[in-house]
Amino acid sequence: MLLEVCVEDAEGLAAAIAGGADRIELCSALAVGGLTPSAGLMACAARHPVPAYAMIRPRAGSFQYTADEIEVMKADIDAAGQAGLAGVVLGASLRDGRLDADTLETLAEHASGLGRTLHRAFDLVPEMTEAIELAVSLDFDRILTSGRAATAWQGVDDLERAIDIAAGRVSIMPGSGVNVKTIGSLIPRLKITEIHASCSVAAEEADGRALALGFAVSGARRTDAATVRALKARLV
Repeated sequence: MLLEVCVEDAEGLAAAIAGGADRIELCSALAVGGLTPSAGLMACAARHPVPAYAMIRPRAGSFQYTADEIEVMKADIDAAGQAGLAGVVLGASLRDGRLDADTLETLAEHASGLGRTLHRAFDLVPEMTEAIELAVSLDFDRILTSGRAATAWQGVDDLERAIDIAAGRVSIMPGSGVNVKTIGSLIPRLKITEIHASCSVAAEEADGRALALGFAVSGARRTDAATVRALKARLV
């Protein structure tokens, strides 16, 4: 069972690798679900032997993108490839929640030669079969999903259905709320080969001035090597 850990900074990257992560999802701003990481963080991740996929998401909010935003995303895909990363994490939606096939095709083609994960834009879709067939047709490697629920353990019924629909043509990778306490609700019920988690712990900002001036937020979290190691041990 492969463990993918999402991280947002160099310290988190080091902790995930030390804890035994098999793959990294490289982001910024995990508090809003992850945005595109900096070029510097991409370069840092590329120096490590653990494969890393860069989140390609130019802003917080919906997954409906303008033509200018799509150009930004294409440039960020180029940056990931030039840094030497293993892949990218993509997603785009229409107003009704269905996947935006045209935008995804454009981005997937631009990412040719890189591994591709379809991110949790999938969790907005009104009907899973259409979305999974699109992911298969665009040659995505996997779909990161919580089963259209707030957490993967709450969406386990939909995850099971998604796995049946995918029938091995694309990997279904559960994520959101996955930890040592909840993993038992997913495994061994789900026939999966990989899982996604933050493996984070609370990390309040020690500098009160940074909080007072808005340079940090309360409720912050950080990737924890021991937490990665403990979850990895449950997957063996």
